[in-house]
Amino acid sequence: MANSEQMANAIRALAMDAVQQANSGHPGAPMGMADMAVALWGRHLRHNPLDPHWADRDRFVLSNGHASMLLYAVLHLTGYELPIQELKNFRQLHSKTAGHPEVDVTPGVETTTGPLGQGLTNAVGMALAEKLLAAEFNRAGHTVVDHHTYVMLGDGCLMEGISHEAVALAGAWKLGKLIALYDDNGISIDGQVAPWFIDNTPKRFEACGWNVMGPIDGNNADAVDKAIAKARAPNGKPTLIVCKTRIGQGSPNRANTAKAHGEPLGAEEIALTRAAIGWPYAPFEVPAEVYADWNAKEAGAQAQAEWNQRFAAYRAAFPELAAEFERRMAGDLPKHFAQTAVDAVVDAHTKGETVASRKASQLALEAFTAKLPEMLGGSADLTGSNLTNTQSTAPLRMDAKGAVVKSEDGHIGRHINYGVREFGMAAVMNGIALHGGFIPYGGTFLTFSDYSRNAIRMAALMKRRVIHVFTHDSIGLGEDGPTHQSIEHAASLRLIPNLDVWRPADTAETTVAWGVALSNRNKPTALLLSRQNLPYAPKRDLGNISRGAYVLSEPADVGLKKKAQAVIIATGSEVQLALKAQRLLAAKKIAVRVVSMPSTTTFDSEDVKYKKAVLPTGVPRIAVEMGVTSGWWKYGCAAVVGIDTFGESAPAPVLFKHFGFTEENVAATVLAALKRK
Repeated sequence: MANSEQMANAIRALAMDAVQQANSGHPGAPMGMADMAVALWGRHLRHNPLDPHWADRDRFVLSNGHASMLLYAVLHLTGYELPIQELKNFRQLHSKTAGHPEVDVTPGVETTTGPLGQGLTNAVGMALAEKLLAAEFNRAGHTVVDHHTYVMLGDGCLMEGISHEAVALAGAWKLGKLIALYDDNGISIDGQVAPWFIDNTPKRFEACGWNVMGPIDGNNADAVDKAIAKARAPNGKPTLIVCKTRIGQGSPNRANTAKAHGEPLGAEEIALTRAAIGWPYAPFEVPAEVYADWNAKEAGAQAQAEWNQRFAAYRAAFPELAAEFERRMAGDLPKHFAQTAVDAVVDAHTKGETVASRKASQLALEAFTAKLPEMLGGSADLTGSNLTNTQSTAPLRMDAKGAVVKSEDGHIGRHINYGVREFGMAAVMNGIALHGGFIPYGGTFLTFSDYSRNAIRMAALMKRRVIHVFTHDSIGLGEDGPTHQSIEHAASLRLIPNLDVWRPADTAETTVAWGVALSNRNKPTALLLSRQNLPYAPKRDLGNISRGAYVLSEPADVGLKKKAQAVIIATGSEVQLALKAQRLLAAKKIAVRVVSMPSTTTFDSEDVKYKKAVLPTGVPRIAVEMGVTSGWWKYGCAAVVGIDTFGESAPAPVLFKHFGFTEENVAATVLAALKRK
């Protein structure tokens, strides 16, 4: 029977072999962290390789995702559907073993990691989701949500600024079931980190309300095992275990050097390493006794079977709660959702209110949060500006011991104060969405989407339903000036694949945008919303708003019987400019169609027939948006009324005139385009 050392050596050998065969990758971290993996995966992690999506499994995150061969080796060895051929195909096209772990590609991978620090932050989101679900669904004598979140991380994760945001939030939320194992090997690509990474990491975590253990010998599985066992004891605080390791452990000439970090060891060094660790097997060969020690299928199936029995008793006692839990973990919307969405849009259309689209967003949220208990909101210290709070989303509160404080009617708070942590908020929301049970949304100003951009990109890559509420979307915010005025941000966000971007013009469009965002379970959404009030635009048809662009006004609507001679395309607050310009031109007998395009990303995915129906050929197209012009030329525009400079500090009406956002300038631009035709 294999021992712990040989179990760890199996990881080292597979990591060496896969990286060597691919001729690229990172062997050092998997080799150094192998004993940590033996302790965690071999002795503590509760999971079932036969059902990677079991609701009450422990979550594991490899934050230093470049160490992916550690995770692939463990998944293969414990019995997940990851055959040895996939390890041989490491980093090859269409394999299940990409250079960095990818969720939904490799069975057992919980999140896509690689951008350092985000995996740690995802883990914070997962642990928060577990805590909130437990508070909501567990009942006396019936515990159906009770699992830990484990994260392995390295020096690079802790150098990234987002780690400070994540660590602070985890401490504030008292996430006692979050356990982080820090691979403290002191080496990065550039060498020994001591000259540029002088943080007192244990003190930093302690200052943020964490338990800290160690340093311990991370290359001793028994020492790590004991630390994890102690960390699992209830204490109301997250735990950091500092594990001192040697990168490239086992390699005679590369261990504890930067050479082991990100390149193959080479055939000669691999042979020396095999001899040094006592591994006399061919590449990708693992003896049967080592497989037997690693195999987690039987233990995992038994753990899940025991949970299934508990859940059956729970279902018998609380059938409605059980059905609700299953629905939410599956990510399904309630059966009534479609009608709720229709009713909300019709209500907005009937009232026709003149409000800022940020307020329109709050009005839509009132309708949706009342019907969807899975909606979990928040803001990066701008709740009163983003308007992400509603009557149904009281602030999340925890007592001194870390227990979730419920209201008198037994509900938990569903609005999170993230503090000024835009990047952390976005990555935490990704973790919440990955865990399941909630639909997270959070707000900040649009210009600060730059802070959270990479986490937004990761949500799009992972195809997760996360909703970003970005208010103060243009020079319309006025006096705060160019630091806060979004110019390039809408265009920039539209470039991210699989991200839906909506810039609605009024209450109906905003409500539709929310409905679409909630329905899109395989993509994130960014809502770009105004600070200033926007009049309601009368609609010819509510049904086509969800297609991203629609005909808002025809020449007949302003008293002209002839066909459109030009088309004005506008988004958000500029739709009103387009309508006013249409009327000015009608007085000159110039017939113009106005198209509202709240979502270019949605419209771009429409069929050609619909696109031509909305944007007819043979007539000039003029786009109007308070942002960079570059993204609009793809629609065959003859002209674009936009901004290709930074803004200015002044009252909004002054800025609109200064930058040419007046109905007179839009009308003049249309006339000039017609003359050039």
